[in-house]
Amino acid sequence: MPRITLPSPDTMNADQRAVYDKVVNGPRGKIEGPLRAALVNAELADCWQAMGALLRYRTTLSPRHSELAIMVTGRYCRSPFEWFAHRPAAEKAGLETAIIEDLLAQRTPDLTGADLAVYSYAMELNQYRSVSDKTHAAAVEALGERGTVELTALVGYYTLVAMTLNSQEIPLPEGVAPAFALPQHEELK
Repeated sequence: MPRITLPSPDTMNADQRAVYDKVVNGPRGKIEGPLRAALVNAELADCWQAMGALLRYRTTLSPRHSELAIMVTGRYCRSPFEWFAHRPAAEKAGLETAIIEDLLAQRTPDLTGADLAVYSYAMELNQYRSVSDKTHAAAVEALGERGTVELTALVGYYTLVAMTLNSQEIPLPEGVAPAFALPQHEELK
């Protein structure tokens, strides 16, 4: 059960409905996940969907590398919805089942070349909020400077996605079991 009221098309105001229509008529074809929560503020949702569309569909990163970074981030952030939403896209982009299963099990997959550069960059960025000189140089060699900046933005964006999904408890579709548990924590005192 979500922690907030998620706008539905029949309850949206005109600004929310304009963003909703933009998203469902764009490359996503539907609104699910964090954009449902962002719609409580139409301006936020519009900026969010524009940035997400840019990072997902209009960078120099290949779909394979984008989805690899998204899967690393979704798993690192322990976001079952992000994992659910992107596993089919990762498979479609050519990520082998063994790689996906290793990521799910939090094992380092057997990767080489640009795949390894993307994985290492995404893992370090998630773990340390920065990357080592060696990892940065490998990413620039594999992706170029522009691709490395785009990869950084992609990981940051999908961290925002995961935080929103987890903190607002956006539910998986009915009948879908989570691939792993949501993070548990104690309240700060």
